[in-house]
Amino acid sequence: MKIKSKDVTPYQSSVVAEPQIVRLLRREKMIGLERGVLRLEPYSSEWSHLYEEEAHRIRRAIGAHILDIQHVGSTAIPGMLSKPIIDIAIAVHSFEQARICIAPLERIGYEYRGEQGIARRHYFVKGDPSTHHIHMHEITLQEWQDYIRFRGALREDKRLAKEYAFLKEKFYSECGNNREAYQDRKAPFITRILKEN
Repeated sequence: MKIKSKDVTPYQSSVVAEPQIVRLLRREKMIGLERGVLRLEPYSSEWSHLYEEEAHRIRRAIGAHILDIQHVGSTAIPGMLSKPIIDIAIAVHSFEQARICIAPLERIGYEYRGEQGIARRHYFVKGDPSTHHIHMHEITLQEWQDYIRFRGALREDKRLAKEYAFLKEKFYSECGNNREAYQDRKAPFITRILKEN
């Protein structure tokens, strides 16, 4: 018996689309970390696509006010274990003038957290659990340069990237859910790489 389109119920039609829905759900679950939880995930090439999509949204919201936007942190380094959060660095002319970006970013789902312990940084978090972090700095500040240099060094030198991945996994197993202790343990390696590069 040949099935005509009028014989297919809406339920059956939705079943046909199920693989696509499953792919979208899996994709959404690739990022996101609950507050107070430390978890590392294997690298996914999807992270760079998620960054590009988010960067496009950010440019539409505040493009006239930014000088540069970059994917930073471990999700930006191919092959690297990472907390499943997309870190985005944004360069601006002036910390004071960049306050104009707060309301537009809030409209696209970000929560403004102030400087969050780093002077002259605007820090934003998106999602619950957190999926994206924005670190907004003046382009002349060392913090902006450090993001780019550290990422570049690990992208270019597979030996360094492998060492960092080993340390991350080691510290993760030692620190449990203590994100602050985990960050502190990584700091000497990051400092060393920034001095050498």
